[in-house]
Amino acid sequence: MKKIILTLLTILLVNSTFSQSRERYSELINDAVKLHADKEYLNAGCKFSEAFDTYSPYAQVGDRYKAACAWALANQADSAFVQLFYIVHLEDFSDLNIIDDADLSSLHPDERWNFIIDIVKGNYEKTGKLDRALSAKLDSIYREDRLYRLEIDEMEQKYGRNSKEVQELFSIMNKKNADNVVEVTKILDKRGWLGPDIIGERGSKTLFLVMQRADVQTQENYFHVMEKAVQKGDADPADLALLEDRIALKQGKPQIYGSQIGIDIKTGKYYVIPIEDPYNVDERRIKVGLGKYKDYLSIFGLTWNVDEYVKELPELKTKHGIK
Repeated sequence: MKKIILTLLTILLVNSTFSQSRERYSELINDAVKLHADKEYLNAGCKFSEAFDTYSPYAQVGDRYKAACAWALANQADSAFVQLFYIVHLEDFSDLNIIDDADLSSLHPDERWNFIIDIVKGNYEKTGKLDRALSAKLDSIYREDRLYRLEIDEMEQKYGRNSKEVQELFSIMNKKNADNVVEVTKILDKRGWLGPDIIGERGSKTLFLVMQRADVQTQENYFHVMEKAVQKGDADPADLALLEDRIALKQGKPQIYGSQIGIDIKTGKYYVIPIEDPYNVDERRIKVGLGKYKDYLSIFGLTWNVDEYVKELPELKTKHGIK
């Protein structure tokens, strides 16, 4: 009973920590909106910036757009364009109503304005066939997943990777991942693997993001769906390769492209999980657009010495239960 109580308290603590930043963000945004309504535009812009500094990953496109309007009305063009550049480049903003928005009229004489509008028009042309409701749903899944992972990074730095706090947060995130798998498989069963022209680049990436974290049975069931999408140009062959590696390892086989990197819990050092035919891994990787293996491993501080790796391979296979 005591252990159960401690576990519940830990979960509550993790959830509380996770939500506090978002709650503070919401408070600041509400304050900014009120200041804007009271025509205190400069203060509103500052309050929006404070919100973004508090929890920038949670910043919504609409909030950044409101911030741009506040800065424009306060005649702070540079600050307004910072927000506009952000949303048109990173969020593929395509709302043509921006052209006639009176709140932004002070920006029109600036040469940067035409640059922004050209990008918005280009985004609109690219997303003309977009299923905006479905795209928004997938965007929400993507953002929430990103927030959980950022929170895990913060907790890991504070308490350590193997801490109870981090493990409980992983447990919460895994439950959310399972819910997301249910949602995504419903989409795949009904409409197939949709491409960026229908759900946007982020929506398409989200399908893969959720699928790579699904259970192996689900991954096996939908692998060929993604494979056909790659053939049609609706999915990235590099993403398919990553999924293939995950499935192979879960089936007790060596990975094909070397995408999966292990970490030794005792030493904290990274290592390469068993690869099939290590001598030709570069050839396979380049074929699907993954790039050279030595460059990939450098991200983890590893050096690729294939001869040395082959010597270590039998021990690594035993460690991972791979034949």
